[in-house]
Amino acid sequence: MPVEVTWWGHATATVRDSGVTVLTDPLLVRRMAHLRRRRGALPPPSAALADVVLVSHLHADHLHLGSLSLLEPGTRVVLPRGALRAVPGLRRLASLLRFDEVDAGECVTVRDVTVRAVPAAHDGRRLPYGPHRAPALGYVVQGAARTYFAGDTGLFDGMAEAVGPLDVALLPVGGWGPWLGEGHLDAERAARALVRLRPRTAVPVHYGTFWPIGMDAVRPHEFHAPGDEFVRKAGALAPDVTVHRLAHGESMRLEAA
Repeated sequence: MPVEVTWWGHATATVRDSGVTVLTDPLLVRRMAHLRRRRGALPPPSAALADVVLVSHLHADHLHLGSLSLLEPGTRVVLPRGALRAVPGLRRLASLLRFDEVDAGECVTVRDVTVRAVPAAHDGRRLPYGPHRAPALGYVVQGAARTYFAGDTGLFDGMAEAVGPLDVALLPVGGWGPWLGEGHLDAERAARALVRLRPRTAVPVHYGTFWPIGMDAVRPHEFHAPGDEFVRKAGALAPDVTVHRLAHGESMRLEAA
């Protein structure tokens, strides 16, 4: 059975594996606070249909309460441990959704698919609210294939060992503003991550979707360029990895090895 990946924009993607639909970091709106969707149609209502939803960390463009409220009642949502304490708005959704908090190394199983939480090098706080913290995570979805969703992360020691063997890597290659802070991958660092991880194929995400309102003319290449730049850098550093630069709403399929 082929594994299918659809990129909806930013860090939001759907992974279909072994009859299980996995949705990552759902951001299904046209505007979030000071950010506006500048490229790609709004994901269709069907994008909110999933067997399990993975939330990588507490930043509002990854844990978006309005988008979580669009999920079907009873949907299982996997979050970093401490999220419910750190984000009071989640507790208002607790009667509608099934929340599972996990630490790196822990697994949840959905029918024939296992989801394993892995570390990420990123500030996982819910800024600017409150003192409570939760770790940023990535996830490996294992069914017919092993698919790594990195969330937001920088390169870190032991990355390959923590993530393990892979078939597909969904890697962030940019951000939502003119400058990337600590704990992020740009196109070059994401290509260097491929050298460590050695998946069969990679999909660049987390770029070219949202941009701050009023900053259209500030370093616009940081909005448009990361996907193509990642393709070039990956070809030079990790030529054995097949890269699929998807358009918004586009899918790729990985056939069985």
